[in-house]
Amino acid sequence: MRLLAVGLSYLLILESLPIFAQTSAAGAGQLNLVIVEGEGATNNIRQRTAREPIVQVEDENHKPVAGAAVVFLLPDQGASGTFANGSHTLTVTTDSQGRAIAHGFHPNHVQGQFNMRVSASFQGKTGTATISQTNAAIAGAAGAAAAGISVKLIVILAIAGAAAAGGAIAATRGGSSTPAPGATTTTISAGTGTVGAPH
Repeated sequence: MRLLAVGLSYLLILESLPIFAQTSAAGAGQLNLVIVEGEGATNNIRQRTAREPIVQVEDENHKPVAGAAVVFLLPDQGASGTFANGSHTLTVTTDSQGRAIAHGFHPNHVQGQFNMRVSASFQGKTGTATISQTNAAIAGAAGAAAAGISVKLIVILAIAGAAAAGGAIAATRGGSSTPAPGATTTTISAGTGTVGAPH
């Protein structure tokens, strides 16, 4: 019982402590970088297509910062890519919404996961973030389309197929083999095929 009381006391102390969220919240002299696009993206190295990373720079009050300098930095080796200028580094200035887009990003031909480092600076304030992406060899359009079918769609199609099969079984089992008085029945039978000279 004493151990239980000590455990409960410890829990009460923990609950009274403030909880700190694990975010890159900006403090004094800091900028907050919010990853808008690109986190967790899978790049198609066969077609050299990728989703362009987008970050939003905010101040300590979570207001967008326009005119901040944002640097995107890719790894020099292994899975990585280049920007439109063929470099591993791209510097962009944020727009009126505080957003910076890494235009012209193309993955290289090395498969694997990599981290793109992002840093921002504005009037003596700085901030950093990391965007994780993966380079993968995805098959052509058919393979990409097949890979893009969501699990939800597959489940819906499976349910629809099961419902149709269930309806067909119910119709054959539940229906009467004797037609109702006055009802006409139609019978369809396969005929014999013939092959002859063209007319």
